[in-house]
Amino acid sequence: MRRVVATGTFDILHPGHLYYLEESRRLGDELYVIVARDRNVKHKPKPVIPEGQRVKMVAALRVVDHAVLGDLHDMFRPIEEIRPDIITFGYDQHFDEEKIRGELEKRGLSPRLVRIGQYRGDPVCSSREIVRSVREREEDNPGTSRD
Repeated sequence: MRRVVATGTFDILHPGHLYYLEESRRLGDELYVIVARDRNVKHKPKPVIPEGQRVKMVAALRVVDHAVLGDLHDMFRPIEEIRPDIITFGYDQHFDEEKIRGELEKRGLSPRLVRIGQYRGDPVCSSREIVRSVREREEDNPGTSRD
């Protein structure tokens, strides 16, 4: 059984996330998704959706077999527990693959690292773009609510 790990923040799920996870799943028989902890997200604005809700949303996706929160102190700990054959990265994830490979080797792991390409099927495929769009609409229509 070929085990695949995908990682990410997964704030405000959108078609780009689904594409990344579907492409990751195609590479193996079982897909684990490691969802970033709120306090570990430092490379972009803090998530809008809290980590507990984000992991529940990811776990609910049909393509995902297992969703777990990342470790607060050691990003490699869940990977050591899962022992994947493949680890995928999104096209815009800023990981140095050589550093990742080196750390994995130190821990006795040698999964294949795969970068998934960008999804271009829908116009809004970025959590940041979704937040920006909502803010613009609020500025254009103050006092209105779409609850």
